[in-house]
Amino acid sequence: MNALTRRFTAAVLVALLALAAGCATVQMASPEDDARGKTFAVRAAQTYFLFEVDPGTHEVASHAEDASTLKVTAEAGKSVYVWQEVKMGFWMAHSLLQQVDEETGRKGVAECARAKSNF
Repeated sequence: MNALTRRFTAAVLVALLALAAGCATVQMASPEDDARGKTFAVRAAQTYFLFEVDPGTHEVASHAEDASTLKVTAEAGKSVYVWQEVKMGFWMAHSLLQQVDEETGRKGVAECARAKSNF
């Protein structure tokens, strides 16, 4: 075996040992956490905002890795419900805003806690 082959073989062995050592030191989750993860259930932030606006057309915007905007028309004495769907993007979350009917909106709000707004 020549010197170049020995060096290559040694380098491969070192790389394999490092890889094996890295795998051997991974801490495993508990069986309960493993089972919970395999349900693929996602926990949402489950919050909502409440804004009182004048009747007319308004634009709602959500800025994440992308920007999602939605124009809604507010009528006196009526509520408008906007659902924000969040999915993971390449670097951070993507957001999609969509107007939903009153039944869907009220159900969503009932499952959430009100977040404080800076507006």
